[in-house]
Amino acid sequence: MSHAEPTAVTTSTTDLFPQSRDAVLVFDVSDRTQIELTGADRAKFLHGFCTNDIKRLVPGQGCEAFLTNIKGRAVGHIFVFATESSLWLDTVSGQYDAIVTHLDRYLIREDVQFVSHPDRGELFITGPHTIQLLMLDEGLPPYGHVARESFGNPFDIRRVDLFGSQGFLISLPRAALDTMRSSLLAIGCSAGSRDLFESLRIAAGFPHYGIDITDENLAQEVARTTECISFTKGCYLGQEPIARLDAMGHTNRELRRIRFASGSSPTPGLKLLAAETDDEVGVLTSVAPLPTATGETSALGYLKTKYGNPNTCVRSFVGDKVAVGVVV
Repeated sequence: MSHAEPTAVTTSTTDLFPQSRDAVLVFDVSDRTQIELTGADRAKFLHGFCTNDIKRLVPGQGCEAFLTNIKGRAVGHIFVFATESSLWLDTVSGQYDAIVTHLDRYLIREDVQFVSHPDRGELFITGPHTIQLLMLDEGLPPYGHVARESFGNPFDIRRVDLFGSQGFLISLPRAALDTMRSSLLAIGCSAGSRDLFESLRIAAGFPHYGIDITDENLAQEVARTTECISFTKGCYLGQEPIARLDAMGHTNRELRRIRFASGSSPTPGLKLLAAETDDEVGVLTSVAPLPTATGETSALGYLKTKYGNPNTCVRSFVGDKVAVGVVV
């Protein structure tokens, strides 16, 4: 191929972003949606409308899941954290109305209440020394969480590996947010920008609901089946098409990371073509530059199954130029 191709792919975000190799990065993600489910029937109820096993969770545990409709399509992508008295749902911004409207449609006599928390903000912290900084002596398993208090302000630390390495969401009252953030910066943490957050997210292949996932996507197309879907739990809305697709052994398309060569300027929505033909094989959903000397770009997009294997080349036209990418 005469066009320049991306260099060998690495899966480490610290290799892609040298400034984060030694630093603990702090991002303000207070626009995320936090919903609390209370009531005696909360676990049984939520269990019936999402893809993971909610009823097995004990306080301090959590999981990642899709909320699905009867067709097995994703109407939400959530983290669930169980406490003694409630379940907390955490997801991207602007999802409260959509999620509560969807779940409330099926609420009849169950003892379940939905509680909005506009009074709470969130920080996301990640980096090689985060566990020590947060004084988590034994760490936390994925989706594990603990309650803490600082200067009279309660907060929750929840492990969510958004960038492919250990990361933690800190949920706390908005009134204490600036104090917490300032304290972290004062002890040597580095403030992360929104652009850097997106670059690290995309490079790690973590999807954003509403951008990389919509209610047009079958749950397995998002390529987080291991993290999000239990095939041993009881019945739930959308289980039948999800189980049928599992029995088939593959989807027709799946979300993939794609790395574009230097000089490319791909944008979300671009159609992807096979490397040697004009066959349409997919579409891009998220794009962000890699701030490295190579000038490469990282992207997420849906690819037909046969083109989704690592190191498969794809291409797209950006104006009159060809953008060449390789599947990570």
